[in-house]
Amino acid sequence: LVMSRLSPIIYAHRGASFELPENTLEAFQLALDLGADAIETDAHMTRDGAVVLSHDPTGERAAGVKRAIADATLAEIRAWDVGALFVPRRPGIFRAGQRFKMPTLDAALDAFPDAMFNVDAKQTSPDMIPALLRTIRRARAEDRVRIASFSTKNLVRTRRLGYPGETGLSANEIARIMFVPRAALRWLRVSGHAAQVPRRAYGIVFASQAAIDRLHALGLRVDFWTIDEPAEAARLFAMGADGVMTDDPRTLCRERAAVT
Repeated sequence: LVMSRLSPIIYAHRGASFELPENTLEAFQLALDLGADAIETDAHMTRDGAVVLSHDPTGERAAGVKRAIADATLAEIRAWDVGALFVPRRPGIFRAGQRFKMPTLDAALDAFPDAMFNVDAKQTSPDMIPALLRTIRRARAEDRVRIASFSTKNLVRTRRLGYPGETGLSANEIARIMFVPRAALRWLRVSGHAAQVPRRAYGIVFASQAAIDRLHALGLRVDFWTIDEPAEAARLFAMGADGVMTDDPRTLCRERAAVT
């Protein structure tokens, strides 16, 4: 399986996060049940070296706990209820009083052995990359886990340590591609596999035919975040986008099914 060849696809951004607390096994399960092709998630590392799935570096927004993940043990974090402050954007699935735990990457890979994961390595210090690679290797999941990061340092470290799976490109790596003269593109060496971008950033409109074509010319897949409107997803796919990341896989997957 080569993830970059799969196009177009719908990534569940932190799972079905409109309906259930983000980055939980329950949100991932719902997203896959709804027809999402891949899970997008975020990783940090605990004080005792466990790779856990959380967008934020602390438990404050999800669990009301101000403690940093990097300073806490896995046992401490497993006592947090990361659904404590959750307010669904689509009522129906979530039940008040239900407790949700922050999962480890180990648990997610084990729970969904056939699912593709796009893992954003958030933490830069202490260095979480060796622990992240060990986790993926233990699950023999290199062929279905792409490591992404806004941090160039994290991605360079991942590649230098010989990760055999795919990597995304950092914001700096993408900006370099977009600002280099077009004539110089043929000499540009690109290390990663996927450019994952918003519709607009750094003064660049990525949601354009020219930008998508430029990234494709370097052999990169182009994924957009965060897209919750079916019409916008359709527009991006029509221009050749390879994927969209959505908080609302229910709507996007339903709309896709209606036109195929």
